[in-house]
Amino acid sequence: MSDTQDIHEMMMEIGDAARSAARVLATAPTGAKNKALTGAAEALRRNQNQIISENAKDMAFGGQKGLTSAMLDRLALDEARIEGMAKGLDEVAKLPDPVGAVTDEWDRPNGLHIERWRVPLGVIGVIYESRPNVTADAGALCLKAGNAAILRGGSESFHSSAAILDALQTGLRDAGLPETAIQRVPTRDRAAVGEMLAMTDHIDVIVPRGGKSLIERVSAESRVPLFKHLEGICHTYVTAGADAAMAHDIVVNAKMRRTGICGATETLLIDRAALPMLTRIVDGLMEAGCEVRGDEAARATDARMAAASPEDWDTEYLDSIIAVKTVDGVDDAIRHIAEHGSQHTDAIVTADAGMAEKFLNEVDSAIVMVNASTQFADGGEFGMGAEIGISTGKLHARGPVGVEQLTSMKYVVRGTGQCRP
Repeated sequence: MSDTQDIHEMMMEIGDAARSAARVLATAPTGAKNKALTGAAEALRRNQNQIISENAKDMAFGGQKGLTSAMLDRLALDEARIEGMAKGLDEVAKLPDPVGAVTDEWDRPNGLHIERWRVPLGVIGVIYESRPNVTADAGALCLKAGNAAILRGGSESFHSSAAILDALQTGLRDAGLPETAIQRVPTRDRAAVGEMLAMTDHIDVIVPRGGKSLIERVSAESRVPLFKHLEGICHTYVTAGADAAMAHDIVVNAKMRRTGICGATETLLIDRAALPMLTRIVDGLMEAGCEVRGDEAARATDARMAAASPEDWDTEYLDSIIAVKTVDGVDDAIRHIAEHGSQHTDAIVTADAGMAEKFLNEVDSAIVMVNASTQFADGGEFGMGAEIGISTGKLHARGPVGVEQLTSMKYVVRGTGQCRP
């Protein structure tokens, strides 16, 4: 039997087990799902030393592969990050169960009573790269929404993801739910990704989380519907009259808190009339270790900047680099975002309430912010417990994809013998 055939058969077995588990989860009591989540959280805490040991193997592997410092930061786990994962599971357990919720109901003149219910999607495939915490977040959200999950982590997070999955399956087992409700593809072979993308009988939706090359491949090849975003080219626009201290703090945080996440600001748009406050912002960025690339007007204000190229406006750095573009008013800023953004997250820093509303109304992104860091583009920060990803598409789910977004609708019609004339 060829290796390719081995992988195909393995994926079919995983898919069959997931579909069976999904039927159980669709009607699982809320208490059982919550018990599985809190049990998994405790298993994470209890096994943190083992998880850190497994993560060390991944960090060594990532170093050998030449991952950037930002990518290694995404990969790294310590006690604080493991506790963060555990708290995320506890928070998801506390969320209202969306399954079975009646979102609307009405009566027709013929006496039919119609209800719209939330129901699970079924089986969700998640393909991700170096962030092992996605294993916990995705597994938890799928479980809470009554879905089975097939997780395919990147080669970099292979050992960490396996250790985290052990904790999730411990919680499932202790709650009396099938361990196959959350499964991981146990191979680094990329052929498994190709199999997932064609598993239309087993997987209802796929969520890719990773770099541009991964998203482009999944988008081009998948026969399964997707929740996705291609890039996180996020902007922060500083207007004339903005509070200088606020602008400094927001821009430095939006770029440098964690440079490797999709909500990191990649381009600073600054109003020409706001250029006098640029040096203070550049000071903060450079003190934090950021390379700053500016257009001609920005560099005339602060010569420490490198010259920006046209490619910089279309680049997701995921690193300690930011591009600075001078704009002439809010319309120019909105135009630049429309031409160069990725419809992910964009922010305005302003003291003008009318300008803020114009920005909110006219910027066509999944998340739009006023006077806040783009690093808040996160389902956990939105009170959703966690997120399985951020979708920039416009069908079914947009923005952070949390528990509610992992459900669909079913219409329930109750009659008393009506027949259609």
